[in-house]
Amino acid sequence: MRKGLRRFERQPRAWQRMLSGRRLDLLDPSPMDIEIEDIAHGLARVARWNGQTLGEHAFSVAQHSVVVEEICAHIRPDLEPKWRLAALLHDASEYVIGDMISPFKAALGVDYKTFEERLETAIHVRFGIPAKAPIHIKKLIKTADRACAFFEATQLAGFSAAEALEFFDAPPDGYLLHIEPQSAAVAQSRYIQRYNVLSQAAGFATSPAAAFETE
Repeated sequence: MRKGLRRFERQPRAWQRMLSGRRLDLLDPSPMDIEIEDIAHGLARVARWNGQTLGEHAFSVAQHSVVVEEICAHIRPDLEPKWRLAALLHDASEYVIGDMISPFKAALGVDYKTFEERLETAIHVRFGIPAKAPIHIKKLIKTADRACAFFEATQLAGFSAAEALEFFDAPPDGYLLHIEPQSAAVAQSRYIQRYNVLSQAAGFATSPAAAFETE
């Protein structure tokens, strides 16, 4: 072996260090390494539509998630807090993997989906939500997600209403939304605030950083 060559090859790094100090194993994520502050920080800086939106700020996944939870509650006013929390966290895995547009997800195939589901399960376990939500809850969140996408498409991404209806769901009756993309700091703060309200309502522990969150 030539001088200077390592005897053993270093294994590729398969974890990410979060600002909380946690190291999240990307291949086998542990609920114990997931913190709401890391999720909020990441999602507030992940742009929907790959950033191809109008406005001074990108429309973040954090802001999108708050709207989706709100739409779920509009459709089902009696929705239990734990399922409203599931709606808020429906895209939480994107704090690690980013927001990939649907056509790209389809192109990547089953391996991507398996990884995403593994991370989503760890997130649910971490925050006290059943690892697998019932089918009717999944359908509700998906309906709200697609309705939010309709507003985003027509107000921020250059779609006509007719074009958007080809890909997304029409908003539920009685629900109106005017989108103003928020700065990352505001989106992050509001996401954590909403998490704390829902966690308390569901009887789960809230974020210890709540008292320090400001808009």
